[in-house]
Amino acid sequence: MASVIALGRSDLDVDRRNFLTASSGYALAALSLPDPDSITRRVKNAPAGAVRVGRGEVTAIKIMAKTLGDSASELGGGHARHLAVRYLTEDVAPWLNGTYTEATGRDLFAAASQLAHLAGWMAQDEGDTPELQGIAQGYYAHAFRLAEEAGDPELAATALRGLAVQCIDLGYRAEAVQLSEACVTYGRNLDNPRAVAYYNATLANAAAQDNNRPLAAQHLALAESAIGKPPSSPGDSWAAHYSPGRWAHETGMIHSRLGDLTAAEEHLRHALDIHGLDRRRCVWWPVALRPPSPSPSGRRSSKRGGVPRAVRTRSRPSASPGFPPTRTPRG
Repeated sequence: MASVIALGRSDLDVDRRNFLTASSGYALAALSLPDPDSITRRVKNAPAGAVRVGRGEVTAIKIMAKTLGDSASELGGGHARHLAVRYLTEDVAPWLNGTYTEATGRDLFAAASQLAHLAGWMAQDEGDTPELQGIAQGYYAHAFRLAEEAGDPELAATALRGLAVQCIDLGYRAEAVQLSEACVTYGRNLDNPRAVAYYNATLANAAAQDNNRPLAAQHLALAESAIGKPPSSPGDSWAAHYSPGRWAHETGMIHSRLGDLTAAEEHLRHALDIHGLDRRRCVWWPVALRPPSPSPSGRRSSKRGGVPRAVRTRSRPSASPGFPPTRTPRG
């Protein structure tokens, strides 16, 4: 807990930053073993004069995370990142060091994990520099530890997914597969089909980048099976909002990476059928494909022609836990 506060404070102090490099080794080394009994010990050994924390503080963190995430979704991750980090270090930190029941403590750590994850997403969305990548990596790793100590496997799996996607973007293939496998393991017993699809699609993506076609195919099938099941409850987590449209888009891109352009086009068309050219959704077409061109009659022709090109709708996805990003940020 103290380390995420230290990371936030160094993030705010430009002159004294001690940046972590966006190396593959850090993504794994940062995941030191969490302490599952830390909350129990804190409940029994709260420092004298510590602030008393209840449900109101937990609710406040969740509301702030959603509000800041909604702002980032419209204006970009860099817009309110320092506000999120300042809230984490100056408001949430005293609560984490406060006095609370064990049940409240676990909810408090889970909410702090969501906020730390959001801070990581904001840094990753802000830019591709090694400094920002390193900051994002640190927040994701701390989000994982907070979720683990809260006993929340879905938040822990989602934090691991954040690290895995970052490794995919940076080209660290082996580490991406390893983190994605850990993500799937954490989420395997969840009663949330969309979360299961979310994590298996991530592993399929990592495997495709690593040219492991059997592993990619296995987890594409698992993701497809899960996304077809109705959610057991609405849910308010990032994973709970992994929609069939997002699954179709991600699956299309994975098939493209595997060289199966027919399957890629099928899934990308399915994503467009679900969402259309919605400003909050983006649909990328691989460069090997192009949308059908209008025929003389004005209808769309199924024939491809001309120079292959990529088409994307312009959008800014939501980043809040209540409605998570519809794209992976570049960074």
